[in-house]
Order: sequence, then structure tokens, then C-alpha cells
Amino acid sequence: MLTDFGRVLAFFLVGVLFVGVVLLLARLIRPHHPYEAKNRPYECGEEPIGEPWVKFNIRFYVVALIFLIFDVEVVFLFPWATVFAQLGWFAFLEMMVFIGILLVGLAYVWVKGDLEWDKPQPRLPHLERPQPVAHTAVGAREEVTV
Repeated sequence: MLTDFGRVLAFFLVGVLFVGVVLLLARLIRPHHPYEAKNRPYECGEEPIGEPWVKFNIRFYVVALIFLIFDVEVVFLFPWATVFAQLGWFAFLEMMVFIGILLVGLAYVWVKGDLEWDKPQPRLPHLERPQPVAHTAVGAREEVTV
């Protein structure tokens, strides 16, 4: 008799064997006629231009992650809203705390500037060019503003 773990192992082995047989069968049956246009990368019907290793701005990923976080958190509002009448005031206050935490997070990313597409570069005073100094006499200096 197989134990519970033996059944799981047998099920796993049958699954791996099935996938392997299907992939091998597909490789034997499929037509294989490669040509140059087939092997080029496909970019939404456009001809690819330039190198594929283009550096993307990290803000795209940050905005996408912020959207994903808030989108998933808003999903928690729907089950609460469907049973709101049965839950009472305590559940209402809990949801207000939850929404308050989300608003604090939104305010944080807003103040930090992560929601801006064109974020200005910070001006660092130690990296600015010093103003030129003109010498008028030995030991005396006069500053020239440009």
C-alpha cells in the first residue's frame, strides 16, 4: 500500500512524465522551417530599431509597483462593502484606519515625488562650479561675477 506521501510522489511523477511525453511528441510532429523574418524580435508590428539593451528609467517600475500595491489594497474594500450593514461601527472604524494608512502611504510617495514622471534632478551645492576669481595685484583678490 502507498502512503499519503507515496501517492503524492506517484502523482508528481505521472505529471512530469505526461509533460515530457507531450513536449517530445510536439517536437516530433511540429513543422520546423525557420527563416530570417521569423527569427527577428517582434515589437508590436514595428521594426526593431537600436540595441535591445536600452536602460529604462526606474520610475516606470516604481509607479507600476505603487499602482499594484494600491490596486491590491483596494480589492480588500469590496468584501467589506458587501457586508458593511452586518458589521457595525467597529468594522467601520477599522476600515477608516485601513484607509488612513493607505492615505499616509499615498502622501509619502506624493511628497517624495515618486508619482512625477519628470522628476527634477536634485541640486547638490558641492557639485556646482565655483565662480572665477581675477587677480588684480599681488596678494589682493577681486571676485568677478559671471
